[in-house]
Amino acid sequence: MEEKIDDLYEYVQERCLWQFFSRTWDRQENIEGVLGKAEQLLTGGTPSRETPMDKLFYVDAAIVVKDFKERYSWIKDCSPAEIKQLLEGLKSRLVDTVITHSRNRELSHHLY
Repeated sequence: MEEKIDDLYEYVQERCLWQFFSRTWDRQENIEGVLGKAEQLLTGGTPSRETPMDKLFYVDAAIVVKDFKERYSWIKDCSPAEIKQLLEGLKSRLVDTVITHSRNRELSHHLY
């Protein structure tokens, strides 16, 4: 499982700018939003596209899911429970890297 999370993490770190928004809450919102929609897409669900943010997260998630399926053939064989576990692990690692251990002091500066 960890190797699969490593694969997904490397992809997101290399290709996805939505994880690097300028504030902690932006980063958290994007990680949760995009990967939440990705989970729905990967498990056969139909993500909501009612609000502008839903649409934004959906578009980013659709690209991520397409690339995941093209790059990592093993993802097609994962059960919904495994997909959930993989994406929760990915979220956790992203939050740890880009929020918790970020050295960017502007993320939570009191004047912003």
